[in-house]
Amino acid sequence: MERLPLVPMPVIRFVREGRDVECFPGENLREVALREGIELYGLKGRLGNCGGCGQCITCFVDVVGESSPDSLSSRTGVEDQKLRRRPQSWRLACQALVQHSLLVLTKPQTGLADGDQKIAQAKAQALPSGPTAWPVVESPEEVDDDNESTTSGEEP
Repeated sequence: MERLPLVPMPVIRFVREGRDVECFPGENLREVALREGIELYGLKGRLGNCGGCGQCITCFVDVVGESSPDSLSSRTGVEDQKLRRRPQSWRLACQALVQHSLLVLTKPQTGLADGDQKIAQAKAQALPSGPTAWPVVESPEEVDDDNESTTSGEEP
């Protein structure tokens, strides 16, 4: 059987937060950000958002710099309508699926102290290659089973 080449998982560099986050290809950008504790929302979005349906437009992000055009899935019809007066680089995180590594600026509508400098630094630093496979996490039961066999004096 022929083995497929190992392709690194995407890495998202959140510029405002100064964090690189790994994710699965095809994973929803909003879900990744929330899982990793990245604050997508301003005050209005924290008080009330649509939960990822693309209706409230409070989760927009800016895809920064020379990120590949195919780093995210294509803009949806919802995005085309809701973001028609916004820059083309802005996306709704809830509608975007991550395909390849990219740089993202959260809450682009708010100011960022030294924003140009932070963006330049983020662009200058190469994105790391993501893992080619996720680490296997043993369930607590498996760990307990391993400990019992070694503590009972038996050979594993």
